[in-house]
Order: sequence, then structure tokens, then C-alpha cells
Amino acid sequence: MRSLMLPFALRYLLVTIAVLGTATLAAAAWVFPGWDLFIIPPLVVTGFFAALGIRDLLQTRHAILRNYPIIAHLRFIFEKIRPEMRQYFFETDQDGMPFGRDKRAIVYQRAKGELDKRPFGTQYDVYQTQFEWLHHSMAPRPVASEPFRVTIGSAECSQPYSASVFNISAMSYGSLSANAVRALNKGAKLGGFAHDTGEGGFSPYHAENGGDIIWEIGSGYFGARNPDGSFSAERFAETASAPQIKMVELKLSQGAKPGHGGVLPAAKVTAEIARIRGIPLGQDCVSPAYHSAFSTPIEMMRFIAEMRRLSGGKPAGMKLCIGHPWEFLALVKAMLETGITPDFIVVDGKEGGTGAAPLEFMDHVGMPLRDGLAFVHSALVGSGLRDRIRIGASGKVVTAFDLARAMALGADWCNSARGFMFAVGCIQAQTCHTGKCPTGVTSQDPSRSRAIVVPDKAQRVANFHRETLHTLAELVAAAGLDHPREFGPHHFMRRAAPDRVVSFAEMYRFLRPGELLMGTDHPQFRHAWALAAPDTFAPREVTVAIAAE
Repeated sequence: MRSLMLPFALRYLLVTIAVLGTATLAAAAWVFPGWDLFIIPPLVVTGFFAALGIRDLLQTRHAILRNYPIIAHLRFIFEKIRPEMRQYFFETDQDGMPFGRDKRAIVYQRAKGELDKRPFGTQYDVYQTQFEWLHHSMAPRPVASEPFRVTIGSAECSQPYSASVFNISAMSYGSLSANAVRALNKGAKLGGFAHDTGEGGFSPYHAENGGDIIWEIGSGYFGARNPDGSFSAERFAETASAPQIKMVELKLSQGAKPGHGGVLPAAKVTAEIARIRGIPLGQDCVSPAYHSAFSTPIEMMRFIAEMRRLSGGKPAGMKLCIGHPWEFLALVKAMLETGITPDFIVVDGKEGGTGAAPLEFMDHVGMPLRDGLAFVHSALVGSGLRDRIRIGASGKVVTAFDLARAMALGADWCNSARGFMFAVGCIQAQTCHTGKCPTGVTSQDPSRSRAIVVPDKAQRVANFHRETLHTLAELVAAAGLDHPREFGPHHFMRRAAPDRVVSFAEMYRFLRPGELLMGTDHPQFRHAWALAAPDTFAPREVTVAIAAE
């Protein structure tokens, strides 16, 4: 689709030619009635394309056709013939499984209310190394009719939140268009689930339709910053008091570029975005790689407690992609020393991210979701803190199987960015950072974002959420369980070699309750725990670590 990144005039050139050609030929047929034999055939052709183009402009179902009338039909033609050639068209998951076609197709089908079944068995090579599956039961349970939810908020919260187990992950206004934000939030309202603002702030478009909001605060403190870029407690408290905001989230890092900070290119910084974020117009909007409001794990715990207080007792937590293990364990030690715990921790996998990032960061920096999730869950269990903290998971979570797998490794709920982007019309043209998104999902160009018809796309967002949770309920029932929280690592299997399969319980060794406090010989935790200190993110001296063993 990148070949369709055309200027405004060229995008509508074909429909303009067709309309003008039809009008000209119709006039000629009226003026020269004896020339019908020469005029009628081309008139039929131009009339057909003129009608098609006008229909494309006016229809509300396909954003790509609204932005590229007539020419975008080529995409749908290619979709019809490409199943046999999918290896040439689509990316794969990190485990080599088809991602682009299979997962994108299932989102589109569920969002549009179409049948999401297919014949002739799986398209996966089930004997391929790294193939994964879920054990089913010979005594399946009835499928749950009530949506699965989880209560987030410790004893320190006066306003705990009952969240869906499937929510919209962090995507900022500015990275997304106004209409995309409107559609996502209206869909969240229709479906009764939450919408994370991303670090770009709580914009009027998040507020417009009243869907539940998780307000993310990053290192740029957008929407809660002083003119010098520092954190403003007063502005934070003012915004966080909005009833629509259900939780507040401190972003430490994101999966696509952990340790790098965020950038909204100047090309996408409109006057409105500059005003909402409190930044200069015409410059790249840069979120620093580090926070200025705290510098140690203990200070960070106190900052989270302050976020909870300023918000009026709403759940306060953090989001991060796991990097140095001792740094997260330093946070755990700070929790133990101060008695302050976040209400939730969202673990972002390095494979996630819907925006642009440097290639090296995207491919090789940060811990993948499953490893990070298992690490965080185990660390909290081993320190005796797991019962006080809920865990969310994000990072290429799209299908019900993705949700079930994450919950088996310790997640209480999951967030999805790309899944809901697909639901509002994203076709992965990979031009998010240019402002020329062909469907208007990530473009601030009004002529492009108009393609997103909010009521239609909002319903698709709600449909996708509903149908995915229905499928999750079917998986839960098939496994002989009543709630996805009952999934455990023993329910999932992975082919480790052509002649060997292992369960997730064998792949991941989890700590026993309190094991970190009593002393552990776990190879992933023993050295990292000794290196961790509650008053610094830096590792303690190696000699001290050795002595501690």
C-alpha cells in the first residue's frame, strides 16, 4: 500500500477524470445524437467508474476507499488472490508463525461481525519447532456468559476499578488521528472496557464519548507539566479528578524502544497537539528517556503514592519493558522498605509497539513479553507482594489464545494496540511516522482522517472486543475452567524440538511464595537480587553481591 501514498490531488484524480469524462460524453451525446455508436461505449465506461468513485467517497465501511476512490479496489483484488502467496506478503511472529494474514484477518472478521471460522484444519505446521498449543479437558465446562473482569486497587485505593481482562493499549492522540481516538473510545464505551491514553495526554477526543480512561503519564508529563517540562502536581490533580479517568499509569518505558524515549515527529505536531501537550509548534515532540520527578526506586514508589493521592484514591501503577533484572528487583526492595506498592504493573514486551522506532531498538533491545511477564510475576510472588499488585500484559496480544497464554504466565489482564488499530481500519502500511496513513488512522491530515467514520469504526472496536472475549470464554471452558485466571503454565505446551515437547511450567521456573526473602538458588534471580538496592537503580558492588550469597 505504500505505493498509494499519493498527494491529495492524485488520490482523487481517477474519480475526477471519470466524473468529468462522463459529463463531457453525456453532453456530446446530447449535442451530437448521430454519434451514439461512438459516444455510448466510452460513456458507459466512464459512467461506471464515476459511479464507483462517488460510491467509494460516500460509503462508510472502508476507510481506504474513502481516501483512494477507485484505485484502492486493487488492494481488495490482491486480497482475493494472495492466500497462496502469503509468505511474500506477510510478516511472521517471532516464533515463525504467520502473523500478518492470520491475525489481521481474524480482527477484521470479528470487527465486521463476519464469520471467523475456516475449513480444512490449521494452517500451521504443528510439528514445527516452537509450535504452541493449549491442553483441553475431557470434561469441558459451560461457556461463561458474563464478561471476565478483574478488580484493580489495593487497600490504599478509595476508588478501585473493575476492569475488563481485555483493554486498549497505550496510543497517544497525535500518534493517532482525532477520529481514530474518538472511535476507540466510543468503542470502549459501547463494550465496557478501558482505553489507555498513551503518554500524549488526555485529549478532548478521549473525553468526547465517555469511555473509561487509563491516563498514562510519561517522562514528558504531557497534560501535567510545567513550562520547563517538569511535573506539575496541580495540573495532574486537576485532570486526574475527571470521573472518566479510572486509573493513572506511570510509563517508564515502552516495548518498541525501551530506554530511548518517545518522539512525535514535527510533521505530526499540529497547533492543537502543541496546545494539548504544552510544547512548541513546529518541533519534534520528544519525551526524555528518563524521568525528572524521581531518581531512585524509593523516590519512584513515593511518586506513585503521590499520583494515587492526587487522583483522589484511584489505582496508580506503572508500565515498563523489563531491562536489567536488578533494576526491577530494586523496585521490589523499595516496595518492601517503604511499604508502598503500585496497584498495578503493566509489562510491555519488546515485540510490541505500533509506532515508529529505531530498527536496532525495535529488534534487539528489551525483554520479550512472555519472559518479562514470567519474571515480574515470579519476582512479586517471591517477595510476598503478588497479592497486592495486579499485572497487565501488552505486546502483540491480539487473539484469545494470546490472552490465555499471557494469563497463564501471570497476567491478570491484557492490553492490545495493533488489534484495536486493525479494528478501526489500519492496514499496516507502515507509514505511521510520515503523517500519510492511507486509512487516516495515524494521520493528522483532515483529508485523510475523514475516512474514519466514527460510529461505524466504534462498533467494530466493540465487536472485536466482544467476539475475542467470547472466544476466550470458549477456550476457558474447553480447558475445563471457569475463569481465565485459572490458567496456569501447565496448561500450555511448546514443541522444543521435533521429538520433544515441554509445558510452560518446564520452560519457566517460578519462585515459591517468599523465596526471594528466604534466599533462592534460582539462576535468574540469585545474582540480580544481590545486586539490587532500594536507594539506587545502579547495581551494588559485585563484591557485596558475592558476599551476600
